[in-house]
Amino acid sequence: MNDQIHSDGSDHEHGALGDAEYAEFMELAAQEGFDPEEVEGAIGAAGHGPLPVLAVVGRPNVGKSTLVNRIIGRREAVVQDKPGVTRDRVSYEAEWAGRRFKVVDTGGWEQDVLGLDASVAAQAEYAISTADAVVFVVDATVGATDTDEAVVRLLRKAKKPVVLCANKVDGQSGEADATALWSLGLGEPHPVSSLHGRGTGDMLDAVLEALPEAPAQTFGTALGGPRRIALIGRPNVGKSSLLNKVANEDRVVVNELAGTTRDPVDELIELGGVTWKFIDTAGIRRKVHLQEGADYYASLRTAAAVEKAEVAVILIDSSESISVQDQRIVTMAVEAGRAVVLAFNKWDTLDEERRYYLEREIDTELAQVAWAPRVNVSAVTGRHMEKLVPAIETAIEGWETRVPTGRLNAFLGEIVASHPHPVRGGKQPRILFGTQAGTKPPRFVLFASGFLEHGYRRFVERRLREEFGFEGTPLHISVRVREKRGRKK
Repeated sequence: MNDQIHSDGSDHEHGALGDAEYAEFMELAAQEGFDPEEVEGAIGAAGHGPLPVLAVVGRPNVGKSTLVNRIIGRREAVVQDKPGVTRDRVSYEAEWAGRRFKVVDTGGWEQDVLGLDASVAAQAEYAISTADAVVFVVDATVGATDTDEAVVRLLRKAKKPVVLCANKVDGQSGEADATALWSLGLGEPHPVSSLHGRGTGDMLDAVLEALPEAPAQTFGTALGGPRRIALIGRPNVGKSSLLNKVANEDRVVVNELAGTTRDPVDELIELGGVTWKFIDTAGIRRKVHLQEGADYYASLRTAAAVEKAEVAVILIDSSESISVQDQRIVTMAVEAGRAVVLAFNKWDTLDEERRYYLEREIDTELAQVAWAPRVNVSAVTGRHMEKLVPAIETAIEGWETRVPTGRLNAFLGEIVASHPHPVRGGKQPRILFGTQAGTKPPRFVLFASGFLEHGYRRFVERRLREEFGFEGTPLHISVRVREKRGRKK
């Protein structure tokens, strides 16, 4: 059951639109000459909430990335004939038999740093924790190895649906090799050649049976649990100190040496009569593919913590210049669709000159999240800590806000009248109507008579924020263009 949609009290198939609103909207779409199936598809795509997640796991060099490329239908995952090429956490949207889901390509086991068992456990732990189902890829030409057996044990403990992929079966002669993998005890091995596409259709049919229609939501009041707040940022920026100050006691080890926190630490903390679940995460150092060993797995776990959270509180060291890494962390939270609060730590150490230049840096380097609430705090002294929870509450309110379709279209009509799209090639595209198909974060579908330029879309987003708030949340806006043949007079 998709709580993200049902918590709004609306029909799953209609996104966030109720039956009456949906019927009225479809009538409007028909009057403007849009195909009903196209409109339904657009609402479904924008209002789906979180997609079910399929993790592709296995030993290095068994063909995971090649299989991912085959599933998504394009060559995006890096493929090279040596183990360990996949180092970033990479996810893609895929579709099979009319159903959409997210594929996570995993890799980068650092065997030389942590040892084989530890590295396999860390990788499998991450993949399993974020997935609704798992494709376990085994090299059928090699057979089941001790490493494969180690992964199998972790998969059994997780009790997640598993589809066993016997890869590198290029012909009838390899079928016997695939049959031998029944010994793993994971059910039927699906013989596949991810390189040539052989058998992938049957395997994907099995994947759809394993995946839920919509994933269970792991956060939110709909499930009666406390709000989940992830504390993220670069190493040694003060995340653990902040958590200790918020909790008013030493809950987390704090050390001047960067990197003390390796695993996300969950703490239930009561503030203002409300219980919150704060998640202290390991610092994200630099590009994931440049990390090694424990730092690599810490980044993976942090990414998983953000996926499970509702709000990302991003700590930034205000005594230092805003770095590319700070921007990368902000982007990670925004792309995950989480509400965002910016907390500038060590504010009490700044002189007037540094404060002046920091304001300039925020305007230029963090312009993409100008909508995020900002608090200036000191995790050591506790300065302005009382402002943190109101900022989080503001961000959550924006994240859950929904504008009724009638009010939205009245607003869009005003925009089109007062600020029409520039004329391009002798034509002037215009927004015909739209709807908000989902929340958490807010997702809009606009239907237009022609292509809307990126600058005009950004203008529409800015006006949406000015009119309806949406403070602290990213907005997703998709545009559907009417085909000429569908025009009705």
